Amino acid sequence: MSTIRTVGRSAGVLGAVGAVVLVATPATADNHTATVSVLHGVPGTPVDVYANGERLIDDFQPGTLTDPLELPGGSYDLALYPADAADDSGDPLLSADGVDVPAGANATVVAHLTEGGEPALTPFVNETGSVPAGQARVTVRHVAAAPAVDVRAGGEPVIQGLTNPNEETLTVPAGTVNADVVLAGTDTVAIGPADLSLTEGSTTIVYAWGSEDAGFELAVQSISGQQSAPSGVPGGTAGLADESGLPLPVGAAVVAGLALAGAGAVRMARASR
Repeated sequence: MSTIRTVGRSAGVLGAVGAVVLVATPATADNHTATVSVLHGVPGTPVDVYANGERLIDDFQPGTLTDPLELPGGSYDLALYPADAADDSGDPLLSADGVDVPAGANATVVAHLTEGGEPALTPFVNETGSVPAGQARVTVRHVAAAPAVDVRAGGEPVIQGLTNPNEETLTVPAGTVNADVVLAGTDTVAIGPADLSLTEGSTTIVYAWGSEDAGFELAVQSISGQQSAPSGVPGGTAGLADESGLPLPVGAAVVAGLALAGAGAVRMARASR
């Protein structure tokens, strides 16, 4: 199986982080707006999401991915509080203040755990470029409280040493790929094996999130219509947790080049409790 591989190993940040939930309408990004989705990947921690001091998502449950949101370009303050906190009082669990939201961006912001189990907020830029005929693009993002892993396809490593919060991308022939995830440098299977169906001309983004104590979960986001230059509108899935029960590494067999881009300085603050 021939692959085109793009690799990224940087925990960079994107200015779109502050905009995650301002407009709960389907995204049709143009040169005045950004397209942003939000994934809640912190186990056991429902949150309320605030932007510019207004509560925008109430009781946001772990394992939930919002539909793509169309947001005007601008500057935003974002804060995540424990669910049912009284009017954003007290210290936020996570915050990003004075964040620029670049018009035209397509991003997913992920609230998740670091390798060491600390809450973090990481934005990723989603690739929306065209995919060659007969091919599919897959991105795997490691946002779980877990050490480095290798990803194998058909028993052979295709990604080595993937760490939190990074991603890698492969462009592969459309079809079904059987993959598993092993601890880096070993044959010890952490998740899988499992099959991942890859549709021609699409990008499948797989998120490995969770922790050993709470369990590792698989979240999947899809961006379709990339056989030719796309409009930049992602067709994401609203329900994040994988209902099929497939293990985490499913998507790990094909991963997409780290699309983290510093389109603005994001300050992430974890509250003291």
